[in-house]
Amino acid sequence: MGLSFFKKKDVVALDIGSHSIKLVQLRQAKKGWELQKLGIAYLPPEAIVDGSIIDSMTVTNAISGLIKEQGVKVKDVVSSLTGHSVIIKKVSLPAMTEEELAESIQWEAEQYIPFPMSDVNIDFQILGEHGEGKGQMEVMLVAVKKDVINDYTNVIKEAGLNPVVVDVDSFALENMMEINYTLAPGESVAMVNIGAGITSISVMAGGVTTFTRSIPMGGNQYTEEIQRSFNISFKEAEDIKLGRAKPPGEPSELAGVMNAVSANITMEVKRSVDFFLGGAPGGVISRIFLCGGGAKVSGLRELMQERTDIPVEPVNPFNGVASNPKSFDAGTLGEMAPSFGVAVGLATRRLGDR
Repeated sequence: MGLSFFKKKDVVALDIGSHSIKLVQLRQAKKGWELQKLGIAYLPPEAIVDGSIIDSMTVTNAISGLIKEQGVKVKDVVSSLTGHSVIIKKVSLPAMTEEELAESIQWEAEQYIPFPMSDVNIDFQILGEHGEGKGQMEVMLVAVKKDVINDYTNVIKEAGLNPVVVDVDSFALENMMEINYTLAPGESVAMVNIGAGITSISVMAGGVTTFTRSIPMGGNQYTEEIQRSFNISFKEAEDIKLGRAKPPGEPSELAGVMNAVSANITMEVKRSVDFFLGGAPGGVISRIFLCGGGAKVSGLRELMQERTDIPVEPVNPFNGVASNPKSFDAGTLGEMAPSFGVAVGLATRRLGDR
């Protein structure tokens, strides 16, 4: 999503989440993509809440510090949005060309978007002909409130950078999958991106996103439940969650707390998968890919695989990306991988892309 002009230039990707900001810079070489820069800056819990930037100065300073720390010289930035600020709907419209739809999209979208058209930016992706109705086509419609876009682009500008593309997390993950995994023709896979405050669930059919849903739970729910169960501070609970500190009481008590949250997230994933399959008779989801910081929670993958009866695997966005072992340690990349799915996908975008 976003407006793009001029010839394609190198960009730096910033995945601005409520827990951290991930930075990736890729270079396109003859044999594929090469990793140039990689970094992460952590944010305090109150800086971004439910996808809304509350403390813009803190976010701007974190971006500036990350750019300086990684020695990034590129000024053009690709970023993305997710959660309730983004409305994504698959709709059926009369068959027309992409140019015709671009001219009429404001009118076509009005009945599906619960905001005034003057308050949102609209984009779309034509998925193909409708399976049942002749003269109809399926379109993925995307709308984002302009004030939310402005909040994110403003912190990038305040850091002395130039925001050139604002994408959507699920589409960035689509790009990431394309350069790292080979899917069979027509194969459908689900992507579960567990952020700090929001978990995004999307289904890709034939490499194209055809279903998305966001749920207001993620890594913070683990921290909050630990905090409540042991009556400790949020920071202490976060350290326990990440294994930096030992919990008070028996280890089994912590396992019970973590498993309860994992069960809730898994239940929502199963509901989403069942809803998608209910609208796609004969459809099959062959794999679920886990990404986001929450993907590393112990036992989550196994529980999700058991409850959905679908193979679940953590995503590796560096699987098909070359990197210099002198600059990037393979073990560190593997440890960080699940958190960088969106950032790697964004880093493949260029000014001028559709």
